[in-house]
Amino acid sequence: MNETKRPPRDLRPALVFLSGDLLAVPIPLEREEVILGRALEADVRINDSKVSRQHAKLTTMVKSQTGELEYVLTDLFSRNGTFLNGEKITREILQNGDKITIGEHIFRFDLLDEIDLEYQKQIRRLLSHDDLTGLLSSRSFFSELRREAARAKAEIRGFCVLMMDIDHFKSVNDTFGHLTGSKTLEEIGFCITQNLRSGDVAARFGGEEFAAFLLDASLTQAIVAAERIRAEIENTEFSVVRHGKPTETHRITISIGIASYPMDSSDPIELVELADSALYRAKREGRNRVCAYRALSEEELQEGLPSRD
Repeated sequence: MNETKRPPRDLRPALVFLSGDLLAVPIPLEREEVILGRALEADVRINDSKVSRQHAKLTTMVKSQTGELEYVLTDLFSRNGTFLNGEKITREILQNGDKITIGEHIFRFDLLDEIDLEYQKQIRRLLSHDDLTGLLSSRSFFSELRREAARAKAEIRGFCVLMMDIDHFKSVNDTFGHLTGSKTLEEIGFCITQNLRSGDVAARFGGEEFAAFLLDASLTQAIVAAERIRAEIENTEFSVVRHGKPTETHRITISIGIASYPMDSSDPIELVELADSALYRAKREGRNRVCAYRALSEEELQEGLPSRD
């Protein structure tokens, strides 16, 4: 019986994170030389104090005799060493499935086709996003926030963090049931993303609490964006679900707190805490309002704020 020879698969090299904030993220190795390290300019940046600024490099080479590609991992005289399948190395040729350990992070070297890459991306999405709203999970939000803080420090620019909490959300579940509560959370997530710019990041922290950070935004701009979100939610008719179908609508409001980098803090975790503090002040002052952690300066006031109805 004649067997038809299948054409070779188009396999491309990638590093897949097996630990850390970027768990399951595939990093395609599309350049001849890729630097791994802690430095902002590294091709694969690893946010880990045990990783050197330029820790290791991955080089794509062509075998002179066969023309086949081979992938070489070289340690760049790192402080804590580069490990391949548990052994400390100086320079080694990689094989499909090899495990690389750098600092506290583990990678798998894979040769992936387009379907494999898409599968890895879908796995990452499931791990990093909230199932109900499609927004980032709190863990992924903090990972993105830390990266943004590092970029903002390097490029000397600001950004703002928003913490948001739905007012009296328990009454929605008590009055209309949990199906309506879940639908409301989903619709609020949509309202938030619709009122953010491309590149801004939003997350669901669990329960009825949401968060966002706004790139290249002053405190004045963040207040404008937060007011836009608040007004959109106040004016939206949210679905009431009966017997699995939307049958009527209900209203709800949201309170928002804001903190700005670097004026309020240059530490990303503290920024969230300060925005959370401002959020609870908004709750104490009557809900359905936006509060900043600090008062606007004269210069910021001159930027102008929209009047609130």
